[in-house]
Amino acid sequence: VPLVESGGGSVQAGGSLSLSCQASGSISNRCTMAWYRQASVKEREMVSVIRGQGDGTKTYADSVKGRFTISHDERRNTLFLQMSSLKTEDTAMYYCAFCASYTGDKISRFEYWGQGTQVTVSS
Repeated sequence: VPLVESGGGSVQAGGSLSLSCQASGSISNRCTMAWYRQASVKEREMVSVIRGQGDGTKTYADSVKGRFTISHDERRNTLFLQMSSLKTEDTAMYYCAFCASYTGDKISRFEYWGQGTQVTVSS
């Protein structure tokens, strides 16, 4: 399994959770990585991206700015998502993704996806 996620669970609104995504040894630790989420009956949406190749630029969906933080431990090649001030609308399956391909300046696909970890936020 190329990517192994952990850290999901249930929390009350206002609480915090941290997700992690461990990449196997064959996967580059310098590629663009991201977190996505998919709530039931909704399309998958980008949560946060950290640009690879030494760039390190981080982008966030407007809905999570100021509440979520993406980070990457290059030595362990593990991607993290620290989530705080969680809201009920953050409830979703969260997926990590490694090694983006680009069309122009836009991400067109990722080479590897995690299995997903459920985050449930209750009021």
